[in-house]
Amino acid sequence: MRFMPRDLADQRVTVMGLGHFGGGEGLVRWLMEQQAKVLVTDLADAQRLEGALERIEAHTGRRPDVAAGGHTEAHFTDTDMVVVNPAVPRPWDNPFVQAAVKSGACVTTAMRLLVERLPDRRRVIGITGTVGKSTTATMLHHMLKASGLDARLGGNIGSSLLPSLHTIRADTWVVLECSSAQLWWLGDESPEAPCWSPGTAVTTNIAPNHLDWHGSEAHYRRSKAVLFQHQQPGDVHIEGPLGLNEHIELRVPGAHNQANAALAIAAASTATSVDRQMLAKHLATFSGLEHRLQAIDDGPNPRFWNDAKSSTPQSTELALAALSDRIDRVHLIVGGYDKGVSLDALARRAPQLAGLYCIGATGETIAAAAGRANHVHVCHTLEVAVKRAIEHMAREDVLLLSPACASWDQYPDYRARGAHFIELVQAQLASAPTRSLTDSTP
Repeated sequence: MRFMPRDLADQRVTVMGLGHFGGGEGLVRWLMEQQAKVLVTDLADAQRLEGALERIEAHTGRRPDVAAGGHTEAHFTDTDMVVVNPAVPRPWDNPFVQAAVKSGACVTTAMRLLVERLPDRRRVIGITGTVGKSTTATMLHHMLKASGLDARLGGNIGSSLLPSLHTIRADTWVVLECSSAQLWWLGDESPEAPCWSPGTAVTTNIAPNHLDWHGSEAHYRRSKAVLFQHQQPGDVHIEGPLGLNEHIELRVPGAHNQANAALAIAAASTATSVDRQMLAKHLATFSGLEHRLQAIDDGPNPRFWNDAKSSTPQSTELALAALSDRIDRVHLIVGGYDKGVSLDALARRAPQLAGLYCIGATGETIAAAAGRANHVHVCHTLEVAVKRAIEHMAREDVLLLSPACASWDQYPDYRARGAHFIELVQAQLASAPTRSLTDSTP
């Protein structure tokens, strides 16, 4: 397989999967700005791609060619480059990806296109882990910006950095959240070379996850390890959890956020030599992430929490730990797309909770494992879960959406799931107060 030239003008590029989070959209914009001849091929129908295509046209003045509703092998073999969306599972077995490899096309990802073009690998801070990587990455970016440094945040969070690549200077700090799938493509198992690791690598923690993509826990762990395995002399790998020697002043709740903050401060101070106390001072203004243990209602004791970003049992456990002082008052909504990870430990939490409301593809499985007690409800949809939970809530009770599963069975992404939850709760709060929201007994 040949390598792609840095000048992409007039090169034929097939983009496999436009995606839902803006990364594919930004990639296509950038490729078209490089004057590449772009074809987008996606399993989704044309109607679902229309919004992204309209935004691409607004930025570039034209649209890429589009093959919607499925893939055709010729689009992967009669081309110069194939850029694979990292959401495509098990690319080593995918017939279209393998056809591209055998044809001699360059097979790559948006992440590799970015890291190959960054001016200084040593000024990249890469963050991975099973839980906490988004919060840690955002905390890092927040502190660097507050310290007066030029810093960008990208990777597995937000939209692609490729369209703004021309603004990244030699003194710019780049914070990259890296998923296990993105890292696989940067390691020695992928069809592309050479391997890549950042100057500063941060691993929050590792627990079984994304087994539907990787096929095994061992493969998942090997992919995560790519973040630091190819570092060079003088590079740094910081691994959590770190010992918590002091309390860090934060707006966001939970011991897990204290751990995230300690890791972010350690990485920022090591990479940049900014004073740790100054970094901690900046972190006190960090307001948290949307859909990550986000309080919906105002006041000192919020009762409605949106943790829609939770897609693992571990992240849900952390959300429950943050509310541990009133766990017996928590009504928990769980369930969603099945990633092949055991949810039994989460089901065993049911006796400690005020209510467990199970939705999505894994809902019935969780409810069965929980024993189908009176306070365990199979709701199937978020609408039913929110309605039923509020009907059972007493004055001091808390409603927490922390699904422990991906959203793809019912929603295009976790953001849509979280936005729907907020909409449902706010509609309830705006309506005439029900007895369950105002009385001391349900």
